[in-house]
Amino acid sequence: MSQPAKTNDKRLLTSASYGGGLTFDGDAPAADPSAYAPEQKKRSGWTVAALLVAAIVCLPLFSVIWLAFFPEENIWPHLFRTVLSTYVLNTIVLMIGVALGTFIIGTATAWLVTHYEFPGRSLFNWALLLPFAVPAYVIAYVYTDLLEFAGPVQSLLRSWFDWQLASDYYFPKIRTLPGAIIMMILVLYPYVYLLARAAFLEQSTSIAEAARSLGVSRTARIFRIALPMARPAIVVGLSLVMMETLNDYGTVDYFAVRTLTAGLYDTWLGMNNLGGGAQIATLILVFVMVLIGLEKSSRRNQQNFQPSSSRFRLSSRTRLTRFSAVMATVFCALPVLFGFIIPAWVLSGYTISYFENSWNQDFYRSALHSIGLSSGAALAAVCIGVLLSYSKRLHPTRNMNVSVGIASLGYAVPGAVLAIGVIIPFAAFDNAIDTLATRFFGVSTGLLLSGTVFALVFAYTVRFLAMAYGSINSSMKKISPHMDDAAKSLGHSPAYILRQVHIPLIRGGMLTAALVVFVDCMKELPATLVLRPFNFETLATQVYQFASDELIGQSAIYALLIVLVGLVPVILLSVRIDHSRDIGNHTRDIGD
Repeated sequence: MSQPAKTNDKRLLTSASYGGGLTFDGDAPAADPSAYAPEQKKRSGWTVAALLVAAIVCLPLFSVIWLAFFPEENIWPHLFRTVLSTYVLNTIVLMIGVALGTFIIGTATAWLVTHYEFPGRSLFNWALLLPFAVPAYVIAYVYTDLLEFAGPVQSLLRSWFDWQLASDYYFPKIRTLPGAIIMMILVLYPYVYLLARAAFLEQSTSIAEAARSLGVSRTARIFRIALPMARPAIVVGLSLVMMETLNDYGTVDYFAVRTLTAGLYDTWLGMNNLGGGAQIATLILVFVMVLIGLEKSSRRNQQNFQPSSSRFRLSSRTRLTRFSAVMATVFCALPVLFGFIIPAWVLSGYTISYFENSWNQDFYRSALHSIGLSSGAALAAVCIGVLLSYSKRLHPTRNMNVSVGIASLGYAVPGAVLAIGVIIPFAAFDNAIDTLATRFFGVSTGLLLSGTVFALVFAYTVRFLAMAYGSINSSMKKISPHMDDAAKSLGHSPAYILRQVHIPLIRGGMLTAALVVFVDCMKELPATLVLRPFNFETLATQVYQFASDELIGQSAIYALLIVLVGLVPVILLSVRIDHSRDIGNHTRDIGD
């Protein structure tokens, strides 16, 4: 078994030396060997950098918790007696409802496209990811416009059946808690679909054949073997779904559903009580910690669900009968139809109709603001992600692992909570500097950090750093440690090795990380609403403002651009999944 490993390492070294344009012999000057002495100093430099990043990322969380326990005005008893129970109940119902719906749709569609052959299967294989590109608040605005009393659906029904008033017929109201659940299910089920499909692809058919030989029925094989084996991946998907549900503000605010996130904004901005908002934010963090704990628990025994045999056999797809095939096609088509095609069609129609009114300087400025903010956050997240990943590679100690884990918690923090966490330390810093400048120089410095573009970029970076780090670290792990050893033996410093060896090899992972962070920043609404500078609008905030004023048509071009940009990671995900499967199959064939 040792010989293949040597061959692979040699191949990687050759690739770095010639394919990447790098030679270890004379292409660059060797670093001074004294740079490695003393060893402890070198070690502390990378460790301190990772610890510093973790501390900065955690600063918003510590600020929220501190203010929650020491507010200027404690209105917690008032909230507890009046609205808090409603906030908590609506939040729990919303999360459970969305989790249940996404589990059914995501798992069922993943099972169908993985194990069965039916018309359109190859199309649905990637098309089921398309709703990823549509923010929840956008789809909420679209369907409200379609299904309200003056919308085209009810207007058509009234013309068909000669109804005049709303009392003449019954039509369910969409701007309700069940309506919000349905809207979020339509755009969040791809989290579960993506991870469940990957888990099903990794299951060997030999296990199912062994169960069949023991007389286990098809239904029992699904619920007693396949689903338990995929449980860790499905739980991770559901955890992400519930975190996104907890983070949502645009949908629940538009549908007048009083969740904890909506209550946070009402308390903070409506009642002008930042301490009360921090207390609600701390309660939201409790929900987040519970979800993280459940996700960690599901992965703790993940190895127990893996096939014990070293020989892997890819499962073959079963061709369905005519009726079953039609039902499978319809079942897979409905989420794509309602989650992407109809919203995209409506937005395209409105964009054409209102193009002359919407294609103006406001649109240009909003697009440039969104692109600039997202680009800055993507660059920052990628740079910090490289720092964390390489630091962990150099010194995989317990402290380093804890620091990196803490720095990756930002994605679990809802945007509304993050906004409060950023405002508190930034405002304290601004006030302190302004006081000192006024006292000693007689000049007011005003706002230096809070209410600036820097605050937004900082919040975006903290929130989406985990995504950048995950993609970069995955690429970094594929680089053989022997390449580091070879470079070190030639006297190169860790910084030189990172710059000349690792970065050229992980450019693909860095690009993927930058694109994913860029797209998520374009869609981010809760934090942007609060932290953006005065009279500074992005595509997301413009969509929210227009929709709040019931001007769905004018918001269409802004929303459509967000959707189109969101298609980029969907395409990347589809390509990478198929590529990974092809590589995996080839590797298993070689192993066999």
